Amino acid sequence: MAPDPLAEPPAANGPGPLPPGQLPPRDRSPGYVEPGRVAPGHLAPGNLAPGKLVPGNLVPGSAGTAEPAVGPAAGPAVVAFGGGHGLAASLAALRPVTARLTAVVTVGDDGGSSGRLRDEFGALPMGDLRMALSALAGAEPWSQTWADVFQHRFGGAGPLGGHAVGNLVLTALAERTGSPVAALDLAARLLGVTGRVLPLSCDSIDIVARVAGLEADDPHGAREVRGQVAVATTAGRVASLHLHPSTPQACPEALAAVRAADWVVLGPGSLYTSVLPHLLVPDMVKALLDSPARRVLVLNLAPQPGETEGFPPEAHLEVVALHAPELTLDVVVADPATVPRPAVLERAAAALGARLHLASVAVPGQPRHDPLRLGEQFRGLFADAADRRPAPHGDPVVHGDPETHGNEGPHGHESED
Repeated sequence: MAPDPLAEPPAANGPGPLPPGQLPPRDRSPGYVEPGRVAPGHLAPGNLAPGKLVPGNLVPGSAGTAEPAVGPAAGPAVVAFGGGHGLAASLAALRPVTARLTAVVTVGDDGGSSGRLRDEFGALPMGDLRMALSALAGAEPWSQTWADVFQHRFGGAGPLGGHAVGNLVLTALAERTGSPVAALDLAARLLGVTGRVLPLSCDSIDIVARVAGLEADDPHGAREVRGQVAVATTAGRVASLHLHPSTPQACPEALAAVRAADWVVLGPGSLYTSVLPHLLVPDMVKALLDSPARRVLVLNLAPQPGETEGFPPEAHLEVVALHAPELTLDVVVADPATVPRPAVLERAAAALGARLHLASVAVPGQPRHDPLRLGEQFRGLFADAADRRPAPHGDPVVHGDPETHGNEGPHGHESED
């Protein structure tokens, strides 16, 4: 059996226990490693050879436990789709609700540190994956220290300027292991992650949009815009989206997680660059359709500048239906303060087979999701589904905070997603 690269070294023979509060003298002898540190040589090539650190040998979220948590006390098996700040918000809300949590992260990023590493090394873009790991990191000082280190970004105008430490570490681990999944599992153990973080695909993908309104003399004409950054910042109106390659191979571990899930959560997040890519991978769509999991879509608190500016909430559902016509939903979650016409949104949800769940999930006075409020809504939805017999997809009933039914409010602005 290959040695565990994150295991602490065995205690050396020496004097007995010290009195309470007294620390042992710092050992400077060759080869000594202080508790909590990784011993030099533990990350030797022989220890990280492809095939030795396969994902099945690394228990997600265990940080050293023998088996993953199972059973009712661990919560339902939940898969969260997305990327960037939107997925981080969803994971922060889900983490206290269930230990059986898998984040499936889009891999189309081509900007910033991720884009530079992708161009230079042909690496999988790690930025959104890094953010998901940090969102699920443990609360103890060790985990939080490593989460902070992963999020640290170098300054300056040199070659490292703008790079996030976690992007570099994950890229290096993927090179050493030969597997981005093994790299993510190793990093998850280091950060004491609850659950597991997986890529949508183990190969980078390009997001390609047909965008209208870019030419002043032809406002209805459309042309192709390629790349996540270009699509996210386009000045035109996105008419449709596809991926290149058109049929990317889904990550096998992500497919398995979806098939075994009780719930699949889509959003919040950028509709075209964080949510829809998951629904354009044929293998993933098939896994969703084959899975018994219920599906919930969390709507953003405001339009995304450059992507969905001017979109009413119901337009998001129409875009999902356009790009994934076979997919149905069970629940659509929206904050009533961002829904000017609840009846219209209810009809749009019903067209996808879903019921509308109106609930206050925003930070009061701020355009971002409150993890506690959103988490409580997830907890209630999951418990409600567990208490009643499984129903076919589609039960279009407005459900949520009683005081919000039928209320109208100003359209909010969301900066996080």
